[in-house]
Amino acid sequence: MTIVQVGLVDTTDALDPQFVQAAAAAFNIQVTRDLPQFWPIQATVIWLPHRHKVPSGVWPVQIVAHLPPDEGGFHLNRHNQPYAKVLATPGSDGWTVAASHEIVEMLIDPSGNRLQSSRSIEIVQGEIQDGPSEFEYLVEACDPCEADSYSYSIQGVVVSDFITPHFYDPQATPGTRYSYTGALESPRQILPGGYISWIDPQSDEWQQLQYLDPNGPPIIQNLGPAEGKSLREWIHTLAPERTGLRDPRALSTEVENRTLFEVSKSRREHLDSIAERRCRSYA
Repeated sequence: MTIVQVGLVDTTDALDPQFVQAAAAAFNIQVTRDLPQFWPIQATVIWLPHRHKVPSGVWPVQIVAHLPPDEGGFHLNRHNQPYAKVLATPGSDGWTVAASHEIVEMLIDPSGNRLQSSRSIEIVQGEIQDGPSEFEYLVEACDPCEADSYSYSIQGVVVSDFITPHFYDPQATPGTRYSYTGALESPRQILPGGYISWIDPQSDEWQQLQYLDPNGPPIIQNLGPAEGKSLREWIHTLAPERTGLRDPRALSTEVENRTLFEVSKSRREHLDSIAERRCRSYA
């Protein structure tokens, strides 16, 4: 199997290069240690120090300061090669969750068109439950658990949780992990802040379950037939007033799990201090 190489590059000139390099190292651990436990992925993540240089064969993930109003973090194809852009805002480390999110989804489904058949879901009295039919779900591996409340830390860098293939199992079984952190406790569960998209074979139209308000019930929106582009790109670029979704850039800008970010920053600073002491020991 070919090893995919992902390159993280800061185009903002506003981030600490040492932090970006540390983030790339954390993402590399996630895709070499965590992801292959559940998905047949062989990949590495490297730091690209030169914003104007993307080596041949590398899938770039660009950290950017600005994006058009209808674009947040996203992943799509250019010349049939996947790439992603992630918004970073001053004073927020939330971009690491968004970047991890995009890298994981890009590796699991580079084309943005992967579908997985499983039992249908519906909302009954404000609760999500299995339905009587089957849907073809768009495989977006971080969307059901995308809120940073369910993220975890690697070497002081906060990264996104992601589903396992068991997320599409017909029913729950004891001891099964439906997301890496275990935040998802059953197949097709959607956590507050998350969503999932599918095509209903009976109507041949797309729908989306959104659980965006932790204090409110989940809802289902009709999206209609897909229009051009990859399925992922089409869904990500639908106007917010049509889908009701938060702007995807919220992952980068609206940090909710502040405790995890603060603890991770402290951990990162501690590791930096250890690295300096180790360097002196070799002098």
